[in-house]
Amino acid sequence: MDDFKIIDGSITSPKGFKASGVYIGLKKSKKDMSLVVSDVLADVAGVFTTNKVCAAPILVSKKNIANGKAQAIIINSGNANACTGEKGYENVITTMNKTAKELDISSEDVIMASTGVIGVPLPMDIVIPGVKKAVGALSYDGGQSAAEGIITTDTYIKKVAISLEIDGKEVIIAGMAKGSGMIEPNMATMLSFITTDAKVDGKFLQQLLKDTSDKTYNMITVDGDTSTNDMVCVMANGMAENNIINAKHPEVKKFIDAFYYINEYMAKLIVQDGEGATKFIEVEVVNGKTQEDARKVAKSILNSNLVKTAFFGEDGNWGRIICSIGYSKADFVVEEIEVFLGIEDNMIKIVEKGGSTGFDEKVMDEILKEKNLKILVDLKAGSETAKGWGCDLSYDYVKINGSYRS
Repeated sequence: MDDFKIIDGSITSPKGFKASGVYIGLKKSKKDMSLVVSDVLADVAGVFTTNKVCAAPILVSKKNIANGKAQAIIINSGNANACTGEKGYENVITTMNKTAKELDISSEDVIMASTGVIGVPLPMDIVIPGVKKAVGALSYDGGQSAAEGIITTDTYIKKVAISLEIDGKEVIIAGMAKGSGMIEPNMATMLSFITTDAKVDGKFLQQLLKDTSDKTYNMITVDGDTSTNDMVCVMANGMAENNIINAKHPEVKKFIDAFYYINEYMAKLIVQDGEGATKFIEVEVVNGKTQEDARKVAKSILNSNLVKTAFFGEDGNWGRIICSIGYSKADFVVEEIEVFLGIEDNMIKIVEKGGSTGFDEKVMDEILKEKNLKILVDLKAGSETAKGWGCDLSYDYVKINGSYRS
């Protein structure tokens, strides 16, 4: 973090971005429509859900970012507009057209994201006047409201902003996200939006977003479900007036590190707010034969319901952990790996040579009362590493999802 600093900001902290978050009636009472707009046409990059059951706003937004340019993102919560057929697709087009008309920009430069209940058509009699309301509320100080307008079962808003210097110019990168359940990205019921006033090459930005997403959003899990509506989108409007950032820029690493920090920070916030979660779990895998092997092991542990419930019960059941490593399909020798469990400054070796180390159960019981826990796996098969983040599985998760529509 030596090259950048966290600032008290929001999605509108970078130069030339306005935003709003308003209540239009899609939800019972809370804000349910947000809008983010750049003063100028921006370079844009996006990554989207891998679910074949893909929501209408994803399908249209993919087309609209194909040219690498965008100026506005309209987001509604309370209705996913997924599995709504041709009418759902048409409703996205209508909403984008209305947004473009109100902003006096091209509809091809508008992106739309939706989150909420699947299979329910968008009530356009509410959405269309809602767009006008969102445009009317736009403000350079509207980032907080915008972050409030995108959440569903989230218990708090998720936003972050950082400042750094590139070519002697102050550059700001900011983000906001939502996500609490149906989280197992590639990606998840997870929306994340990043703005920056940096001038960035469009192709470089797209590759950077993909690489960063693979290491952040695609390494988190709450419940193993991949949503129909995931989206991560970044707009870079160039108003910081730095020299264009690409792979050859002398300060490119500084920008990459800051960009990674923003996205890892928001990914962690999503997991920490996992529906019903009482524990935040980081899994670090070292010395994998390949990075893919390391990733497989991390995600296999984090996705195991038996591991999750053991953490909820504060039970140091190392057998569940070694079992989940075993079915990860990674390449390793069981008798060589080591597994540690604990907190950052107190890690206890729980597995060695394929079996228990005979650790002190009373010490482990005390450690497992902590909210933030870590598993470290040494595969002793190579030099590749990976990190992933997840949470436990509690009674409240079932309660929340058993009555999601009520």
